Amino acid sequence: MVIDGRDVLAAGEFQAYDTSHVTVLVLFAVGLVPIVLLGRRVRGTAGEATTSRVLAVGIVAVTVPLQVLQLLPAEWNPRTSLPFQLCDLAWMFAVHALWTRSRLTSTVTYLWGLTLTTQGMATPDLASAWPEPRFVMFWAMHLLIVWAAVYLVLGLGVLPTWSTYRRTVVITLVWAVSVMVYNTLADTNYGYLNGKPSRASLLDVLPAWPWYVAVEIAVVAAVWALLVWPWTRARTGTLAGAARPA
Repeated sequence: MVIDGRDVLAAGEFQAYDTSHVTVLVLFAVGLVPIVLLGRRVRGTAGEATTSRVLAVGIVAVTVPLQVLQLLPAEWNPRTSLPFQLCDLAWMFAVHALWTRSRLTSTVTYLWGLTLTTQGMATPDLASAWPEPRFVMFWAMHLLIVWAAVYLVLGLGVLPTWSTYRRTVVITLVWAVSVMVYNTLADTNYGYLNGKPSRASLLDVLPAWPWYVAVEIAVVAAVWALLVWPWTRARTGTLAGAARPA
């Protein structure tokens, strides 16, 4: 198969649900339980802050060098290298949430991670195959974001509230509008806000642009509300533990 003059199979193009993709998804699933158990083990103890900050530093150590790599001449592509994708921000929110156990950034990590990041894992718009740096960066970032989300909420009990839900929606809308404006000016498509991915994705079942953006926002907001609702019904202190910063 030839795309943009390249034989993608000969070049080692990523193929959805090939051995490398399935292996990463299995690794992701296997890691969910241990990370939640780790959070519950250290929750409320003297080791909670240290453990969480070690995890935060681990995300930075893995993600920053790989993102810097995208800015080097050999990897630079103005359509993909800039940190404007939602996951480029999600890992930063995850680091802040792990370092501070902030309820707001924990909620952002939780809602973005369990919906948008996992969607990217199920239908990745990825060209690079294992072991190319972009492959490693893409999967390391996505796995660590979701693991951080379940560690914070299911492990440490830094639970979302309706207040942090509303602020997460506002943060997401600000990102979406800003990126759409940039995409229009620079003829790019970060966040797939100005056009659907070239590869198959869940967006294919939605209407054409720009209507699919509005539908996506409405659906995502509703799903997020469902993800927040069970935690708001928990009795104060039963699951939330000690007071957390907003």
